[in-house]
Amino acid sequence: MIGVIVVDPYQLVRRGITSILSGVDSIQVVGEASDRKEAQSLIHSLRPDICIMNNRINQQSGLEVIGQLRQAGSSCLFVYLTSSMPPAELKRALELQVEGLVLKEALPEELIHAIRMISRGRKYYDVELLESRLTDQPADITAGLTPKESEVLQMLSEGLSNKEIAARLVVTEYTVKKHVSQILSKLDLPDRTKAALYYHQSRSAIGS
Repeated sequence: MIGVIVVDPYQLVRRGITSILSGVDSIQVVGEASDRKEAQSLIHSLRPDICIMNNRINQQSGLEVIGQLRQAGSSCLFVYLTSSMPPAELKRALELQVEGLVLKEALPEELIHAIRMISRGRKYYDVELLESRLTDQPADITAGLTPKESEVLQMLSEGLSNKEIAARLVVTEYTVKKHVSQILSKLDLPDRTKAALYYHQSRSAIGS
């Protein structure tokens, strides 16, 4: 069972999300909060697996609240709900390593899918948010990469783990780790998340 708390200043919104999740057998909403202090108290006492955070909490940015909760020692995973993400906001979300970015306009099924993915140790980022807001200059997806590295990069963009990539390619996890290391080095990227963003950005640029 995945324990979830919902943080939003409006009771109607909180109840709406709670109603959506109440019909899912594997998810249990264990609490609701309207501000950072209530959220911190619930996280400390209930130790939920995931916190669904609105992009605005009273006078604060939801990302600012997430940062404060993490500074306070929270190990909770976060789903950030927003309607849009300016580049600076997306950059901050990545710096905080927020586990999920979901549009408020998303279907209920997408929010449920994001929660399940995050509970398994993966990240879930809405592609529309990424493609519409990334501002770095697009580059050729395969620039400098071998065909196999390009294939691994695509799988990274799907959120696959090294073990899953290894199974798909029928190679060892060690081989996949080497490919990932080469990809990050050649593209001058710091981690897997940025590699996935690079892939989606480049695909978007090619299609435009």
